[in-house]
Amino acid sequence: MSLPVIGITINDATNNSGLPAVLLLKVYIQAVMRAGGAPLLIPSEISEEAQREIYERLDALLFSGGGDISPETYGGEAHPKISRVDSPRDALETAMIRWAVEEGKPIFGICRGIQAINVALGGALYEDIASQKPDALKHDYYPDFPRDKLAHDVRIEPHSLLARIVNAEILQVNSLHHQAIRRLAEPLRPIAYAPDGIIEAVELPEHPFALGVQWHPEWLQNQPPMRALFRAFVEAAS
Repeated sequence: MSLPVIGITINDATNNSGLPAVLLLKVYIQAVMRAGGAPLLIPSEISEEAQREIYERLDALLFSGGGDISPETYGGEAHPKISRVDSPRDALETAMIRWAVEEGKPIFGICRGIQAINVALGGALYEDIASQKPDALKHDYYPDFPRDKLAHDVRIEPHSLLARIVNAEILQVNSLHHQAIRRLAEPLRPIAYAPDGIIEAVELPEHPFALGVQWHPEWLQNQPPMRALFRAFVEAAS
């Protein structure tokens, strides 16, 4: 039995010598492999023809965390807290999300990934939660905190895809972001919330598997519900 091939989007970076490089934290790869998938990393700066060629060979797509999405992609405004914008990655993820939505290919978005799904389908983001939502909790527990720090709980909508996967109504999650969904894309359904009302998970009804979460389950693999997320995703790709 062949393993399902899971494409994972990655970040542009520079190495210690200042040379151009690409970057993905190993925890994504490890979580996909633990769940039974074969990870394939997708660089951003490839031609549109290559994007489609790679997409066709994938069984599912994981949109990983990373730098901020350019506000130009959702009609937002420049903000001093926006950093590490990667416009080629924005374009690649938008294209692949739209193809996957149209064609029913499984997708899973984590942190930046949930934001990319929302933007690709017509939604918008808070450029910076702390300065634009004064009643918000602290969500940016980085870089001076452990990545598995449980920052707050999330309330999960019953009868949602997420609720069925994790078999719970409340989860304790980590929080490593300063942006979040501000205007939800019309096709999406919000299915989990932080105590301050920030959307923490979305799904696409009628799609075989289209799920986005704002936290980082790849850093919480000691928890059965977080392993279940990756397992359900990989099973959907099989």
